[in-house]
Amino acid sequence: MTGRFPIEDITPSVACGRYPAKAVVGEVVPVSARAYREGHDALGCAVRWQGPDGRERPAVRMRPGEPGQDRWHATIRPDAVGRWTFTVEAFADPYLTWQNAVTKKIAAGQGAEDLANDLAEGARVLDAAATAVPRNERDRIRAAAAALRDEELPVPRRVAPALELAELLWEHPVRELVTPADEYALWVDRPRALFSAWYEFFPRSEGAIPATVDAPAQSGTFVTAMERLPGVAAMGFDVLYLPPIHPIGRVNRKGRNNTLVAGPDDVGSPWAIGAAEGGHDALHPDLGTPEDFRDFIAAAADVGLEVAMDLALQCAPDHPWVTEHPEWFTTRADGTIAYAENPPKKYQDIYPLNFDNDPEGIRAEILRVVLHWVGEGVKIFRVDNPHTKPVDFWYWLIAEVKKADPDVLFLAEAFTRPAMMHGLGKIGFTQSYTYFTWRTTPAEMREYCEELVASVDWMRPNFWPNTPDILHETLQHGGPPMFKIRAVLASLLSPSWGMYAGYELFEHEARPGAEEYLDNEKFELRPRDWAGAQAQGRSLAPFIATLNRVRQENPALHQLRNLVFHEIDNPTLLCWSKRDPDTGNTVLVVCSFDSRSVQWGNTTLDMPALGLDWHDRFTVHDELTGATYEWGQRNAVRLDPFLQPAHVFTVRRPAPVEPTPTSPTAPTELTVEAVPDDLSGGTAPVAPADKDVEWTS
Repeated sequence: MTGRFPIEDITPSVACGRYPAKAVVGEVVPVSARAYREGHDALGCAVRWQGPDGRERPAVRMRPGEPGQDRWHATIRPDAVGRWTFTVEAFADPYLTWQNAVTKKIAAGQGAEDLANDLAEGARVLDAAATAVPRNERDRIRAAAAALRDEELPVPRRVAPALELAELLWEHPVRELVTPADEYALWVDRPRALFSAWYEFFPRSEGAIPATVDAPAQSGTFVTAMERLPGVAAMGFDVLYLPPIHPIGRVNRKGRNNTLVAGPDDVGSPWAIGAAEGGHDALHPDLGTPEDFRDFIAAAADVGLEVAMDLALQCAPDHPWVTEHPEWFTTRADGTIAYAENPPKKYQDIYPLNFDNDPEGIRAEILRVVLHWVGEGVKIFRVDNPHTKPVDFWYWLIAEVKKADPDVLFLAEAFTRPAMMHGLGKIGFTQSYTYFTWRTTPAEMREYCEELVASVDWMRPNFWPNTPDILHETLQHGGPPMFKIRAVLASLLSPSWGMYAGYELFEHEARPGAEEYLDNEKFELRPRDWAGAQAQGRSLAPFIATLNRVRQENPALHQLRNLVFHEIDNPTLLCWSKRDPDTGNTVLVVCSFDSRSVQWGNTTLDMPALGLDWHDRFTVHDELTGATYEWGQRNAVRLDPFLQPAHVFTVRRPAPVEPTPTSPTAPTELTVEAVPDDLSGGTAPVAPADKDVEWTS
C-alpha cells in the first residue's frame, strides 16, 4: 500500500492490470474500486483519466454503492480510438464531514455555544472551497462563509447557506490527503469492434459453374461475387467475411468431402494456402487480379459492407515458404515436414508453422503480410485457429498492427479450452467465436451468457449458429423453426453475430457421423440459386433482414453489459432484456428452444431492469409481427415454432393506470439498489443521484 487511503479491487482490470481492458468509442464504461478510511470522517473518490492524445479529461466523481461494502462507482465514456489510461483517487472530503456532523448536532438540539468550533471549521472549509468552484460561484461560497462567522444570526440562518452548497461542493469538492492508485489502461476500438453483423461466403462459389461431362468446373471471381453483395446488404449485414483468397496448394490437395485423393476438377481447401503462384500475400488467380479485389472492396463499401479477410497462418506443402524457409516448419524423425493433426483428424494438405525455430523471421514476415492487406483496405481479420500459435506472438503482432493502424480488428476463431479463449481476448483479440453453437437449452444459454457478461472487459463474443466446419445437430434435425430460433438467439443475445452462407436456405444435410456439411463448400464449388429460393418463399432472408433491422434501430442491442435475464416458469423458454441507459430504449425477448411443439410460459419480470416501477403497466410492440400488447410484471406467452418461435418486443412508455390499494409491490426477494446512509464513517452525500459528475481541477 502507498498513500494515505487504501484503494483496492479497481475495475475494469484485466489480469491485475497487465493488459488493457476493452471498450469502444462512445461506450459507457463502468469504473469501480474499494476504498475506505479510518474513523468517521468522509471519504471521496474520483476517476482521473486521459485519452490517447495525452490530454487529461475532466475527472469523474464516484458514488458509493451498497452500504457497508466501501465500493465506489462511476462511468466514463471514451471518445477516440486508442490507448486510454485511468486511475482512481481517494481523498478526504472535509465539507461532507462537516455537513454530517453539524446537521446531527443541530438535530440533537445543540446551540451556538456548543457549535462554535463546528461553525468556525465550516467557514475554514468554505474558504478553501472558494478556490475549487467555478468563478461564478465564488461569491456564493464567500457569502456562506460569512454567514457562518456572523454571531448575530441564529444558528439555522448561519448554517443554511452552507448546507445549500451540498450539490455544488459534491461537483467541486474540497479535496485533502489526495491518494492516487496505480494507473490502468483501456484500449478503445471503433464501434464495430462491439456491434457487428457478419456474413461469410466463398467468392469462388458466387457465379461458379460446376464441372460437367463436357466441360471443367469454372470458378467464380471477385467480379461475379460482386453480384451477391446487394443481397447480403439487404439482409442487414455490415461485415462480409471471406475465407482465404490465396493460391491453393496442389500437393496433397483434398478432394470433395475431405477425401484424400483429389480429382482433376477438385478445387481444394482455401485453408491449404500457397502454391507456385504465391503465398499469403498473393491472390488466387482464378479469383482475379489485385485491381479486381480493390474493386470488390469498393463495391462492398458502396452497399455498406466492410470486407473481413481470413488470416490462416499455415501452409500447403508447395507454399513458397516451405522451400525458402524450411526452418519455419517442424521436421520429423524421418526427415519429412510434419503436417497438421488434431487426432484423430489429419490435415495432410497443411503444414503448421513452428514459431520457435526462427521467431524473429516468422514475426517479421507475418507482420509484413498483414500490413500488406491493411494497405489494400482490409481492416478486419478473422484469425483461423489462433489457439494453435503462441500467445505471446499474437500479443506482439496485434500491438504492432495497431501501432500502424489502430482501426484494425481481429476475430479469434478459437473453439478450445476456456482459459485459452479468454487469454486470447486478454492479450488483444477484438472478438471471439464462442460455445454458443453447443448451448442448446435455456439454462445452458443463460449460464454461458452470464459468464460472458462477467468477462466483457476482455472478451467480446461473436455468436455464429453455423460455419463451414460446423453444422450442429439442432440444425440438422430441427427444421426451419430451429433456424429461426438460433438466429434470434445469436443476433439478440450478443451485439456481434454472424452466419455462413446457406443458412438462409435451411441447408442442413450433414456428412454421416459428423457435425459437418455434406458436400462441404470447403472442398468444392457450391453455387446457389439465391433469387429462385427467395421467389419461391424458401429463404429465411426476410426474417434475417428483420432481425438485423431491429438490431440497427435499437441502441440497447448494441451492448453486452446490459444483458439481463428474467424469470419464466417454462424451462423450454428463455426471457431476457437489454436497456440503453442514454435513450431508455429497451428490448425484451422471449424465445422458445423447442422447434416442434407449442410452448406456454409465465414471466416474472425484473421491472427496474426495464426502467419501470414494480406496479407499472406498459406497452410492448412485437417487432416480428407488428402486434402490440399491454404488459406488467407477470404475463403469459404462447410460442408456436411454426408461426412465431419468439417475441421480440420494444418496450414503450407505461400505460396510465389509476393507483389502487391493491397495486402489486416488489417481491421480497428482489430489491432496488439504495443510496447508503453512510460514507465510510456515517456521512451521507447530498447530491443528485441520477448522473455522474465531472469536474476539471
